[in-house]
Parts: sequence; structure tokens; C-alpha cells
Amino acid sequence: MAARDREFSLGASIALTFGSALLWGVAHLATGRRRTGLALMAVYALLLASVLTVVTVLGSHLLSLAVQPSWLTTLTVTLIAIAVAWSTVIIWSYALVRPAASDTAARKATTILAVVLCVLVVAPTAYAARLAYVSRDVVTTLFNNTNTAPVVAADPWSGADRVNILLVGADAAANRPGVRTDSMTVASVDVATGATTLLGLPRNLENVPLPAGPARQRFPYGFTGEPPYTPGLLNEVFQYAEDYPEMTPGVHKGQRGPALLKQTISGILGIPVTYYAMVDMYGFAQIVDAMGGVKVTIKEPIVYGKYREGLLPAGTRKLSGEEALWYGRSRTDSDDYVRMGRQKCLLNAVAKQADPMTVLNSFESLATATKRAISTDIPQSLLPALVDLAQKVKDTRIRSLSFVPPLISTAYPDWQLIRRKVEQALAERPANKTATAPGERPTPTPTLAPSADRPIALDETCG
Repeated sequence: MAARDREFSLGASIALTFGSALLWGVAHLATGRRRTGLALMAVYALLLASVLTVVTVLGSHLLSLAVQPSWLTTLTVTLIAIAVAWSTVIIWSYALVRPAASDTAARKATTILAVVLCVLVVAPTAYAARLAYVSRDVVTTLFNNTNTAPVVAADPWSGADRVNILLVGADAAANRPGVRTDSMTVASVDVATGATTLLGLPRNLENVPLPAGPARQRFPYGFTGEPPYTPGLLNEVFQYAEDYPEMTPGVHKGQRGPALLKQTISGILGIPVTYYAMVDMYGFAQIVDAMGGVKVTIKEPIVYGKYREGLLPAGTRKLSGEEALWYGRSRTDSDDYVRMGRQKCLLNAVAKQADPMTVLNSFESLATATKRAISTDIPQSLLPALVDLAQKVKDTRIRSLSFVPPLISTAYPDWQLIRRKVEQALAERPANKTATAPGERPTPTPTLAPSADRPIALDETCG
């Protein structure tokens, strides 16, 4: 009897079906289909070699590829194709080696095995394809693709030593129109080392100088808002630009506020602010929940809630989204400047705790929250370089410098002093993280006191 015409026992059928799932072509060889079996083995070996090559050669760049829509589309299609091909081989192999039709129990057992093997192949590849699809959706939704200037891989930063990104926390309320940018921080990142300094500006800076052009012509002596309806603070500039298109001629609605705020803060700090990322405060709470919470050290109990209905006790604890929101927003029994310090700690904690496993475990909910909460003008073409830079940032100590009293008077700011302090802070070269030996006490560092006039390391200060 020829091998291809043999009737296989239950044990042989199970072994060959399972073996074919692990190495394509085993069942075909067992049934005398030598040419087909060897061809399937060759395809399988080529596929495995390709995967290993990609992981080995592109391992350090996989995160960069994960933010490129074209790669994500290719990955989605490839994963679906692999799942279909693999399942086809399993079913084909089962059909060749299944027990005789007369042995109902044995055939049912091998059928169940074939179905289970197909599920084990399809489920993870389908999940990976889904993640790739969701990633592509997030990238194309959040990041624009209208930047026509090509990004040179050798130097995506166009010769700049640092990239400066404005991080904005926006707060909208039902009892007032528009958006107030109550949290404004410029993250200045050294593109070579990832060394990052957060430059914080209080929301209540007065008479801020506006950039040359229509904005300065309207407010030649500094921004004063619309008295007596508004006090004319820095946190009003964003919405004012949106309400008065002539302040930023040629800029589309929705981008007027970011454009004027970036130019204004660039002038205040004396450094070019190229991009912005704005987070809605309530959307931020959803992001924290999607991460599974964020762990922070609370120095003093924090009362929160409109009617003082909540309390965050002192100590190191994991905060929910709502608690994290109040940790960063509450001014009860404190002030704007203490709140700014907590906001920097919160940013630092989220940056450090958003590791790949945390992101992967809650990917879809995190992606949904991110699309709702964040807006930015960072172009898609810059994302691979930005991802690589983010990995460098994780290996350095993030420092913070806030321009608050008594260093800076918010009513009568010394703009020259601010620019001088920024220049000094960015000229310093902070050391990379160093491990602390067991039993060794870390070197004491300054606290988040408003009087700090030089950058402080957030890892040690925030606990």
C-alpha cells in the first residue's frame, strides 16, 4: 500500500498534524508527497529566517517602525497572510493524515486538534494585526501628514542641538467659553543624549510680550486680554488667538492658538519652540486609567474636589485617573506654584511608567483615550526620530526649572532674567542615571521649592 493511501492510526494522525503545525510539510512527506513537503519546509524556513532577521537587524528600530503608517499597513497585511497560510497548511495536513472515516472517535479527536491548532495560530496573529491597525489609526489621527519638508534620516533635527516641545495642559469649564492653558511647560531635549529640562511657565504671567506682527501691533506693551472681562494672563493667549483670526493671519482655525502660544513662549524663553502637544485635563485622567494608574509620592496630604470632598493622603501610592487629575490640579490649601511642581512630578511619573509592557497590556483603551485627549502638530515623518529620542530620555534624569516667585514676579516679570536662566540651564550637562549601591544613601537634592533658580532633578525630588 502506498504511503499516500495508508490509513493512519489516531496517534500517528495527531503526531503528524501537530508536527505539521510546528514544521510545514511533515505530513506531506509522511504521505509520499516529497516535492510538496520539501517546498513547504523551504517556505517555512524562509519565513522563519525572515522573522529572525527582522528582529535581529531591526530590533532597535522596531518601535520606530511602529509609528510609520506604511509599515503598520504592511505588517497588518503580512500577519493576516501568515495566519491564513499557516491555517491552510494545518487543515491540508490534517486532511492527508486523518484516520479512516469508519473510526468516528479518532477522526473527531484529530478534527478537534486541527481546529485548536488553527485557533492557536490565528488568535495571536489576529491580535497582533489588530494592534497594528489600531496603531496606524492613532498615528494617522493624531499626527498630520501635511509637512512637505523631507526628514533626513541622518539628521532629522536639521542640525539643531535641541528640540523644544511645548506641553500644554488645557482646561475647559462649563461656566466659561473656550480653553484656558493652565499648564505650560517646554520640554527641551538634547538630541544627542536625551538630557531633558522642563521649563515651566505659570499661567498668571502678566503683560507677556507677543511676537512681532499683528499680535504685537495690537498689544505693543504686552498682552492685556479684554479688560474688564479678562485679566490678561498668559493662559488666555491660546483662546484669544482662536477668537481673533487677525492675530495669526494665514493660520487655520484650531491652529491659531497653538501657533501664537508657541511664538509667545519662544520669545519669553529665548529658544525656538518648534512643536506643541496639548492634553485635555479630563482626557488625561482617561489616559492614566488606561495605564492602570500612576504611582507618585505625595509629600503632604492634598485636598481635592469642588467641595473638598476628597483627600489624597501623604505617601507613595498608585493614583487613579481622577486622583491623578486632582493631584495635578488642586490648589486647595496651596497655590499655583506648588501645583506646578506636582504637575512636573506627574509628567515625570507618567513618562517613566509608560513602559512597553504597560502600553501593550492596555493598548486599545490607551489608544482610544489618547485620540480623545491629545492634539499636536508633530508631523508623522518625525515620529521615528522622536521615538528613538524618547528611549534616550528614559536613560537620563529629567530636570525642571519653573519661573515662579520669588525668582520671577508674575505681575512684573523680568524677561531678560528668564532668558538668562534658560541659557544657563541648557548649558549645564546633567549626568546620566547611576545605580545606587545597596545600603547607600542617595545624594540629597533640592526640593520643589518655588525659590529654586536652577534645574532640579525630578527623579530624586519627586520621590
